[in-house]
Amino acid sequence: MFESIRPFVFIKTPRRSYENERTYFFLSIYFVSLHLFCISPFILYLHPKMWKTSSMKRNTLLLSMLWLFSCLFAWSQPRVYEMSDFGIIPGKKTNLSGKMEKALQKIRKQASGNDSIVLRFEPGTYHFHPKGAAIREYYVSNHDQVASKSIGLALDEFHSLTLEGNGAQFIFHGRMLPLALTHSRNCTLKDFSIDHANPQIAQAEIVSNDPEQGITFRVAPWVNYRITQDSLFETYGEGWALRQSAGIAFEKETRRVCYNTSDIGVPTKGITEIEPGLLRAPRWKDKRLTPGTVMALRTWERPTPGIFLSHDTQTTLKNVTVHYAEGMGLLAQLCEDITLDGFNVCLKGKDDPRYFTTQADATHFSQCKGKITSVNGLYENMMDDAINVHGTYLKILERIDNHTVRGRYMHDQAWGFDWGFAGDSVKFIRTRTMDMEKEVYTIAEIRPHDKPQITGAREFVITFKEELSPSMTPEASYGIENLTWTPEVYFAHNTVRHNRARGSLFSTPKRTVVEENLFDHTSGTAILLCGDCNGWFETGACHDVLIRKNKFINALTNLFQFTNAVISIYPEIPDLDGQTTYFHGGKPGAIQIVDNEFDTFDAPILYAKSVDGLVFRQNIIRTNTDYPPFHWNHNRFLLERVNRIEISE
Repeated sequence: MFESIRPFVFIKTPRRSYENERTYFFLSIYFVSLHLFCISPFILYLHPKMWKTSSMKRNTLLLSMLWLFSCLFAWSQPRVYEMSDFGIIPGKKTNLSGKMEKALQKIRKQASGNDSIVLRFEPGTYHFHPKGAAIREYYVSNHDQVASKSIGLALDEFHSLTLEGNGAQFIFHGRMLPLALTHSRNCTLKDFSIDHANPQIAQAEIVSNDPEQGITFRVAPWVNYRITQDSLFETYGEGWALRQSAGIAFEKETRRVCYNTSDIGVPTKGITEIEPGLLRAPRWKDKRLTPGTVMALRTWERPTPGIFLSHDTQTTLKNVTVHYAEGMGLLAQLCEDITLDGFNVCLKGKDDPRYFTTQADATHFSQCKGKITSVNGLYENMMDDAINVHGTYLKILERIDNHTVRGRYMHDQAWGFDWGFAGDSVKFIRTRTMDMEKEVYTIAEIRPHDKPQITGAREFVITFKEELSPSMTPEASYGIENLTWTPEVYFAHNTVRHNRARGSLFSTPKRTVVEENLFDHTSGTAILLCGDCNGWFETGACHDVLIRKNKFINALTNLFQFTNAVISIYPEIPDLDGQTTYFHGGKPGAIQIVDNEFDTFDAPILYAKSVDGLVFRQNIIRTNTDYPPFHWNHNRFLLERVNRIEISE
């Protein structure tokens, strides 16, 4: 059939640009109808009586509609790029970084601004090294601010791009940012995984623990290590070397964080090698570490996330897995509308010899807006939270005039990127009491103060349309929050387990729904509503939160920051007694905790501070004997400065 139609087709199209023979069929119809539509006026001119027949009218109308439909169909087809055509072929251990960067440069040149693009990978394993990789200057929120980064897949300024992994496994070597999607819109990343060949977290198993001789441990076989001249344990890889000083202990069989161990100091001064892979640290003494305990040995460095999203609109990640990242699994900043569906930060199954995943949070969203949706995910064995959603406070350093202030990013891991834009709405907050001022101000102009450009800047001069209140002075100690860059959040049908620190953090005034998740041995608080303009400088107040139909199993097996109860509403307020308003809430039922199940071995279920409008009802609390109670908080419900509260189990 196709051969009989193709003589009408005068434009040859490469086969790889189209999905299948069905597309050829529609294209053939398109060109046939185009010819008929063009010819029909001449037929009518020569034979005007033909137009008088209803069949001719009907047929002409149908052909016209078919032609228009086929035009739209043809125009909507994406340009498909088979990455194998660029030499990016799986199954070999050769470095593909250079080929990948050249391929993306070529695709950018070929594609117009309105083209939909598909990057299609074959199933298999792909290796990327720093040599030949794209180099970008990125300042990444909540990471070490080393601007120049080697990028495995540098996806910049794309429209309607889909990365089809088809089960591809992307393996990275050395210190690399695996994937960056920036200044793009309507993009989808799906069906692939990210891992590092030689993770910077080291792993060891405790062999013996002697009160006098110290701890003897066996290093995992994939760890490259050496003893330095000053007798310290050091691991190394392609372009990096680290001296681990801390660790997290995991139960060998369950892979859970060991009970009542928290962050463990690992002093290795004076270390000796008994035999290859077996070492004794005479100064490392901790009676809690029994033989068989598996240690994740780490530093506090976090140079890059696994996936970096910046200045993007409408981004979807579907069936994407991060097995390891040297920072967050995913970090998104200044993005609008992000959907994670089946996004995982997890081990490679039961047979994975590793006990850890990411160096920090699984997912982290800084200064985003629109809606963040995270569903059907598995988050396990990371060194921090499954999700953290927040903005960033600037501290006011100077009042320049009645409309203008100078503000500064205060935290050493949060600066160098846009804080706001003209037209954004902001509010001021007193840092000591965390009282939010009532007035809303509009940014008229914002410019960097300490740099000629935004990139790399830490201070900003901000001019507002409205006149500032006389109280807005540096002496009064104010921070400033950007209300425009705050998102809604939907976190549902996820599993969070066996991680360090906390399960989830939310700090946004917009609607937040946390429902039907499993929080299983999160080690610290399962859900934290926070806010801090003194340490982390992470905004902001929560005004509309629904926590429902979640199951909590043995949270709080360890103590970390902000871990006062299974659900902890814990803004950092230095002067609570001096506070005149409430930080969270603001209306009856602003924060609702309903229809959840708590299986716990210890007392604390809910801690709340500075909340107006809190509901806790229809929740089931079961007490087990899996661990001995040890928490300092012996109260089911511990409340500090809480108004309009309803509690009923």
